[in-house]
Amino acid sequence: MSLMPWLMTLILLAGCASAMPQIPATVLSAPAGTNAEINAQLERGNALFASRDWAGAEKVYREVVSFEPSMAEAHYNLAVALDHQGKQADARKHYVEAANLAPGNKVIWDSPVFHERTGGYGHNIERPSFQDPSHKGY
Repeated sequence: MSLMPWLMTLILLAGCASAMPQIPATVLSAPAGTNAEINAQLERGNALFASRDWAGAEKVYREVVSFEPSMAEAHYNLAVALDHQGKQADARKHYVEAANLAPGNKVIWDSPVFHERTGGYGHNIERPSFQDPSHKGY
């Protein structure tokens, strides 16, 4: 009889855990042609991330974003590090910025946690943009 409440608790916890988005366990490297110093700094953040030092990785990724604000990978990595620390509101801003900076990056756009945090904006990367000159608008 006393086993039943524990069993129900475990079932409920398992159900809740499966409904939560899976925060990525990996981060992105700098794109080809990135400044060597920026690349080295991003890789330092990635090493901290790999060692599960989320706060250390966050600090380094924030530095990279301040030096290279147009690098989608840095924003994405920062968002993932923030997410691992439970800072979802701040993470959301950087997921959105990463997606805005890299509209065709499937790693960013296909990330389940991106869709969970932002609603995915219903964006279909296969559909032509209205800004595309070949798009007829109908």
